[in-house]
Amino acid sequence: MTEPTEGREGRQFSDEELQDLVASTDSGARDPSNRTIALLISGLALAWSLFQLWIAQPQLWFGEYLPVLNSSQTRPIHLTFAVLLAFMAYPAFKSSPRHHIPIVDWLLALAAGGTAFYVFWFSDELALTARSGLPTQTQVIVGAIGMICLLEASRRALGPALTIVGSVFALYGYMGQGWLIPELIEHEGISFTSLMNALWLDTAGVFGIPLGVSTAFVFLFVLFGSLLDKAGAGNYFIKLAFAGLGHLRGGPAKAAVVGSAMTGLISGSSIANVVTTGTFTIPLMKRVGFTNEQAGSVEVASSVNGQIMPPVMGAAAFLMVEFIGISYVEVIKHAFIPAVISYIALVYIVHLEALKKDMPALGEAKSFTGMIVKFFIGFAVAGAGFTALIYGVGALKAATPALSGPIMMALLAVLYLWLVSIAARRPDLEVDDPNAKEIKLPTVAEVYATGLHYILPIVVLVWFLMVERQSPAKSAFYATCLMLFIIVTQRPLKAIFRGQGAQMMAELKGGFDDLKEGLIAGARNMIGIGVATAAAGIIVAIVTKTPIGTELAGLVEQLSGGSLILMLVFVGIFSLILGMGLPTTANYIVVSSLMASVVVSLGAQEGLIVPLIAAHLFVFYFGIMADVTPPVGLASFAAAAVSGGDPIKTGFTAFFYSLRTVALPFLFIFNPTLILYGVDLGTWAGFGQAAFIFVIATFAMLLFAAATQGYFLAKSYIHESAALLLVAFTLFVPNVWLDMVQPPFRDVPPAEFEAAVEAAHDGSSLRLLIEGPDFNTGDMTSTTLVMQIEGEGSAAERIDASGLLLFPDGDVVRLDEPMFGSDTAETLANFDFYADEPVRLASVQTAADRLPEQIFYIPALLLLGLVILLQRRRQTKPAF
Repeated sequence: MTEPTEGREGRQFSDEELQDLVASTDSGARDPSNRTIALLISGLALAWSLFQLWIAQPQLWFGEYLPVLNSSQTRPIHLTFAVLLAFMAYPAFKSSPRHHIPIVDWLLALAAGGTAFYVFWFSDELALTARSGLPTQTQVIVGAIGMICLLEASRRALGPALTIVGSVFALYGYMGQGWLIPELIEHEGISFTSLMNALWLDTAGVFGIPLGVSTAFVFLFVLFGSLLDKAGAGNYFIKLAFAGLGHLRGGPAKAAVVGSAMTGLISGSSIANVVTTGTFTIPLMKRVGFTNEQAGSVEVASSVNGQIMPPVMGAAAFLMVEFIGISYVEVIKHAFIPAVISYIALVYIVHLEALKKDMPALGEAKSFTGMIVKFFIGFAVAGAGFTALIYGVGALKAATPALSGPIMMALLAVLYLWLVSIAARRPDLEVDDPNAKEIKLPTVAEVYATGLHYILPIVVLVWFLMVERQSPAKSAFYATCLMLFIIVTQRPLKAIFRGQGAQMMAELKGGFDDLKEGLIAGARNMIGIGVATAAAGIIVAIVTKTPIGTELAGLVEQLSGGSLILMLVFVGIFSLILGMGLPTTANYIVVSSLMASVVVSLGAQEGLIVPLIAAHLFVFYFGIMADVTPPVGLASFAAAAVSGGDPIKTGFTAFFYSLRTVALPFLFIFNPTLILYGVDLGTWAGFGQAAFIFVIATFAMLLFAAATQGYFLAKSYIHESAALLLVAFTLFVPNVWLDMVQPPFRDVPPAEFEAAVEAAHDGSSLRLLIEGPDFNTGDMTSTTLVMQIEGEGSAAERIDASGLLLFPDGDVVRLDEPMFGSDTAETLANFDFYADEPVRLASVQTAADRLPEQIFYIPALLLLGLVILLQRRRQTKPAF
C-alpha cells in the first residue's frame, strides 16, 4: 500500500474498507454478529432469488397445482422483499450499529414489508375499490405509511438524492401551487386521498412499469451477473484483458478499459465495477506512470461506460423497451455502435497518455498494432463461427423439428464437458496482488483456456435474444439456468478430470455453497435497484398526473430562445443535474420521464425529426455522466478511495476523459444513422451499411480523442487540434455541411399535397409543417410531422391510413382532429382543433435530389493528411 500523500490527496483505502464501500452502496453494510439474524437476512435474500426464478420460468408447469401470479401480484412481492432487506441490511446512518438491527429498524421493516404485501394480499379488493377510484380510509392510511417507508428505504440504500426528488415531486403533486412552484407548471393540486391512490394503490405509480421491469427482467440479469462473477468469470475477464494488453505501453490502463467493458456487460453498478476491477488495475496504472487521479479517472471512465454497454446497460435497456415500445433487439441494435466506439476511443486515449509520458510496458513490450490485428482476426473467426452455428441449427430444425431441442441440449452438455476438461489441465486462476514487488503478467495462451466454459451462458443469452428473438426475461432465465448448472458442477468435474476423484463430493459441496452465495449476492445487489425503481415510479406518476412533463418543453424553449443547439445543451445539463446521486436505473427513469419528450417536441418545432430512441439515449448518456461529474460523482469517489487521489480532481479528469461520451449524443441526434436508425440489418446491404458506419464512426472518434488529448503523432498545436476536431465532425455528420450547400427538401404548395402523396413511392416519406393554436395556451405553435408512405394505393387511401383529416379551402388546407388512436393523433395532441383559428397545413416538403453526403469526406481526409504531414516532422516515437 502507498503512504498517504499530503495536501488534498485522499487516503488509500484498505481491501476491507473497499469491500465495505461496495457493500454499503450495493448490498448493504450491515453484518449482524447474531447468527440467527444473519441467517434470516441470507434466508430472505435466498428466498427472493428462488421466488424470481419460480415466476420467471416460462413453462408454468405448476399452474395445475398452484395459482399463477400476474404482474399486479408479483410486483408487490418483489417490493416486499426489497424493502424488508433494505431496512435489515442498510443502517440508518454511518454511526448506526452494523452488528445488530435496532428495534426501530425492525418496526420500519415490518411496516414497509406489510404495506407492500398488503397490495398483493388484497389485490382483488383493490381492483374493485381504489383502482376504480373509490379507495377506503384504511387503504389511504396503508398507502401513506408505505410511501414514508419507501422514501426512507430509498435514502438508506441509495443516499438522499432520490428521496429528495421523490418527496419534492409528491409535494408538488399535492400542493400544485405556491411561492416555490413556477407559474408555468402550476396546477390545482391533487387531494391527499387521490395522491395516495395514484402513488401506492394504483398500478401506475410505485407499482408501475419501472417496478414491473425490475421484477420481470432486471432481477434475472443481475442474478445472472452475480452467479457468473461467483463462478470466477469476473477474475477470468480481468486476467484475459491483462494477458492481451498488459504487455503494451500503458498496458494496465488499456487492460482496465477492456476488463471493465467485459465486466460491464454483466454488471449493473458502475461503483461495484470501479472497485472490482480498480483494486487490481489502479495500482498497476500508478506503477507505470499514471498519477493517482489519472489512474482513478481511467477506471471511472471505463466503468461508467459499462452502463451504456449492451446487453444490460445498467438495466436501462429493459426500461427502454417498455417506455419506447420497441423490441429489446432494436434497443441493443441502436445502443451498440456508440457504446463500442466509446470504449475503443478510451483505449486510444490511455494509449496517447502513455505516449505523452513515455510510459514503459510491464514486462516485455508487445506491438499495439499486432494486438489490434489479432483482435480483429479473432472477432472475424468468432463471427464466422456464430454464423455457421445459426445455419447449422436452422438445418437441424428443418431436418428434425421435434428432436432439435434435445439434440441441441445434448451437444451443449458435451461442449461444456469438453471445455471444462480443457480448463482442468491448467491451475485455477488466482487473484493477483497488484502491490507485489514483481508483477508477472500472464499470456493469453495461459489464461484463455481456463474459463472458456464461462462464455457458454453468454452465448446462450445472446442466442435466445438475437437469433430466437425470445423475450429478455425468457432469455435471461435460460442463461441463468445454465449458469446454475455450471456453478454447481464445474468444481467436481475439474476434480474428476484432474484425477482427484476422492475430492469430488467435497468439491460438489463447494459448488452448492457457491450457488447459495451467488443467489444471496444477486438478491442483495437487487435491493437498491428494487427500491429505486419503486421510488422512481413516484416521479413517473406525478409527470402523468400534472402539467410538468408538457410544460418543461416550454421552459427549455424559453431558455434556449429557439436555438436547437442551445436547447440540446440545456436538456443535457438538466439531465446531468437530475441524474446526480441516482443509480443508473432510477437515473434513466427520471431523466427519460422528464426530458426525452422535450427533445422530440422541440426538435419537431425546429424542423428536426428526432427518433424517440435517439432522444432517450441522449438523456440517458447525460444522466449517467452524473456518476463521473463532481460534486456528486459517486464512481469518482469510489475510484479515489482505491487510488488515494483527490476525488474532485479525479472527477474532473474522468469528465475530461469522457468528453467523447458527451459529444456522442449530439452527433446521433443530428445523424441518427450512427445508432443504425433506418438501417435494416436483415439484408446484406443493410449489414454492409452498418459495417461502413461502424468503421467511419470509430475512425472519427479516434480523431476526436486525439484532438481533445492534444496529441496525435506528436504534441499538437491548437490549430492542429482544431483541424482534427473539424475532420472528426465532418466524418460523423457530413449531412450538416451538405445541408448548407444543397437544401435537403423541396417545398410543395399545401394545395398540391394530394398530388405529392400520389407521386410518392413506397417506403418514402413527406414532411408536413403543421401550424395552429396551442391547446393549453391558445398561442400559435408549429410542429413537423413525418408522413410515412407505405404500400401502393391512391392518395386518399394513403392519407386515410395516416389518420389525417384534411379540408382543402382554396390555397389553404385545414386540418380536423386526426383519427383517434393513430400516431398522428398523438403527435398533434397539443393543437386546439376547435379554436376560432384553424389548424392548417403550412408546408409540404419532399426529399430533394442531391449529392451523396460522403462527398465531404474528401476535403476532410485531405485536411487530415495535412495534419499528419505537419506532425510527422516532429514525431519522435511510433504512434502505435
